[in-house]
Amino acid sequence: MSETQKTADRPGTAPPAANSVDRYFRISERGSTFGREISGGFATFFTMAYILVLNPIILGSAKDKFGHQLDAVQLTTATALVAAVMTIIMGVGGNLPLALAAGLGLNAVVAFQIAPLMSWDDAMGLIVLEGLLICVLVVTGLREAVMHAIPQPLKQAISVGIGLFIAFIGFVDAGFVSRIPDVANTTVPVQLGGTGTLTGWPVLVFCLGVLLTIGLLARKVKGAILISIVTMTVLAIVINSIADIKSWGLTTPSWPDKIVDTPDFGLIGHFSLFGAFGETSVITVVLLIFTLILSDFFDTMGTVVGISAEAGLLDEKGDVPNLGRVLLIDGAAAVAGGAASSSSATSYIESAAGVGEGSRTGFSNLVTGGLFAFALFLTPLLTIVPLQAAAPALVAVGFLMMTQVKSIDWDKYEIAIPAFLTIAVMPFTYSITNGIGAGFLAYVVIKTVLGKAKEVHWLLWGASALFVVYFAIDPIEQILGVK
Repeated sequence: MSETQKTADRPGTAPPAANSVDRYFRISERGSTFGREISGGFATFFTMAYILVLNPIILGSAKDKFGHQLDAVQLTTATALVAAVMTIIMGVGGNLPLALAAGLGLNAVVAFQIAPLMSWDDAMGLIVLEGLLICVLVVTGLREAVMHAIPQPLKQAISVGIGLFIAFIGFVDAGFVSRIPDVANTTVPVQLGGTGTLTGWPVLVFCLGVLLTIGLLARKVKGAILISIVTMTVLAIVINSIADIKSWGLTTPSWPDKIVDTPDFGLIGHFSLFGAFGETSVITVVLLIFTLILSDFFDTMGTVVGISAEAGLLDEKGDVPNLGRVLLIDGAAAVAGGAASSSSATSYIESAAGVGEGSRTGFSNLVTGGLFAFALFLTPLLTIVPLQAAAPALVAVGFLMMTQVKSIDWDKYEIAIPAFLTIAVMPFTYSITNGIGAGFLAYVVIKTVLGKAKEVHWLLWGASALFVVYFAIDPIEQILGVK
């Protein structure tokens, strides 16, 4: 939306509030109407509703340290519940058209980085701790220190690396690429398909889904990701009914016996606040929490500022209205996500779709949150989506996160090299933590070599020291006689 349009949307003299609801949400004052707010609420929901499918697939496809997997139906219920409650709270408390749900990237950290080291209850306990610490950072004002500690290009590199990691997960989960069993006797660690070629109807569904998704994105179709998921799920159901298919993986696409069902809240409250400390080293736990905070905190800051700017809500100093309250609610959303076992919930950039439809206040969140609440009763319909129909969305999200790479100055080696290592190490090692650690250490070393050590924030020095211990934990344990 252009600046001219934004200005036009916000009249110089606001009309008087029509009623108490209008007055509370400042709908007329911000140049909006109830109709625009409702339309924007619907647009935001349908743009981000894909998370109701993707989050259960990402979390449900992983196993914890003890080989346990989370139930897809319960995950769908938990995902919808947290999105509904926290989106409404953000609307009422923060009065911004900013919806929240389980964060992509963050759920990948939980599924593939944290869960293999401990039980699911312990992993979700870390999410709760992360959210509580974010709330403490907001209340104490330390958020400013944390914001300034990490150079902006490194923040962007982290998002890009997570994007590539998510896309890689999508390719692997769909069977488009697979690990070669006898790695020692081959030249590459992964191959196309299961045998070096693409075979089977499920992979075809994935390939068509990728083409459909990128085509819709290129045409800037609203709700492109959700449209692709629904279309390819319907195609998968048709193919499954007429073709002889051995396996679709975790989910077989077949029409359910019933569309509406009672929500299953079986995962709510299943978390252990400090259980992780008994499953792995304190250093590892600290680094995992740090990774979660880093991803959640800065993604939120970028989203909040971006959405507020697009809505024309920034003040003359460029500040977001009610920023402290908004960040506190976002931190509480992380706590809620962990307590419900749906992973950390965070603010969604897809809220821009609602802003594009006219949303300017938190009233639109009541609509978006209400639709998520309605989805609680549609879990049978939401859990028929196969990986092959949902995985194209992971590839698309990877692309969208990758676009931030253009903001990194690749001619300036002191930032370009750490950024490159951050981006490359994440997908290559299947670890977000490893990528962040490689980038931080490279940044500190290069700055020191160039005689610019004083430019490195003390928080970054402390984080780098933790990462040195993290990467060298095996020899350190041997020296200390732990092993």
